[in-house]
Amino acid sequence: MSGPAIGVIGAGAWGTALAQAMASDGSQVLIWAREAELVAEINTAHTNGLFLPSARLADQVRATGDLADLAELPVLLVVTPAQHLARVLSGLPDGQRDLVLCSKGIEAGTGRLMADVAAEAAPAASLAVLSGPTFAHEVAAGLPTAVTLACAGGEAQWQRLAPAISRPMLRPYYSDDVTGAEIGGSVKNVLAIACGVVDGLGLGQNARAALIARGYAEMTRFGLARGARAETLAGLCGLGDLVLTCSSTSSRNFSLGKALGEGMSATEALAGKTSVAEGAHTAPVLADLAHKHGIAMPIVDAVNRLLCGEAPAKAVVAELLARPLKAEGLRL
Repeated sequence: MSGPAIGVIGAGAWGTALAQAMASDGSQVLIWAREAELVAEINTAHTNGLFLPSARLADQVRATGDLADLAELPVLLVVTPAQHLARVLSGLPDGQRDLVLCSKGIEAGTGRLMADVAAEAAPAASLAVLSGPTFAHEVAAGLPTAVTLACAGGEAQWQRLAPAISRPMLRPYYSDDVTGAEIGGSVKNVLAIACGVVDGLGLGQNARAALIARGYAEMTRFGLARGARAETLAGLCGLGDLVLTCSSTSSRNFSLGKALGEGMSATEALAGKTSVAEGAHTAPVLADLAHKHGIAMPIVDAVNRLLCGEAPAKAVVAELLARPLKAEGLRL
């Protein structure tokens, strides 16, 4: 039997789903997990009861607890939580390989996007970003999914990666706008919390649709200010991902917002969770960046205030509704 064709760093729900998708054509996949008991479970029972209990993993998916075991693989999908990316990559021997960043978020304390973090931690690697509307349990079940694959190395890197990652039920679309792909995936997590709040307060579908539209305007304002392209943010990794995560309790961020809208504190809502609602980490750094650069993001600011406990959900929503009346547009 041939060795692994691809590696996955991170055995949370999304990493496990990607490993399963990569193995769907019979490819050997090696996934790194931090927990020794999870490594053993994947290798013996072919399940991940901690993070993705709905999936029975293909026999071709094997697990390891040693990052060095992945060092010789030419393509690695990096699916660690955003706030742990630098630490995890520091444990991976550097080398000339393709690192496909699949985590969505902004590094707390520095305001760096994941590509900037990875460029420092793995300077010899060629970087790409995979992002889009992806619920892990659907990808693991083999349901049709389309994503953006943004390649810092342009079309030459795309020609290497597209055949390695594409599967009959997982279709990547090419972009070279890495910044846009990252910003779309990061900002939508915060906006999904806001939509969950609307649902928790019982404010109806009209309010949620309005919030998605105005949230998309905030995403676009921020993205354009950081050098992203509008067409990227209008695609799978921006608007597509935003609509998905703002519409279902399958989204961890939406579920967090719903709990806040129902009266829980952020501490209560986040307690005991095995999976990360990345928007809770992204909101404060995103709000801070917006303030520093003079970018109007009132919904993001409202979510941050709510997570910090500065005001209850009803008060935050009332403040948004009381904002001055003005023309609709991206620059307002």
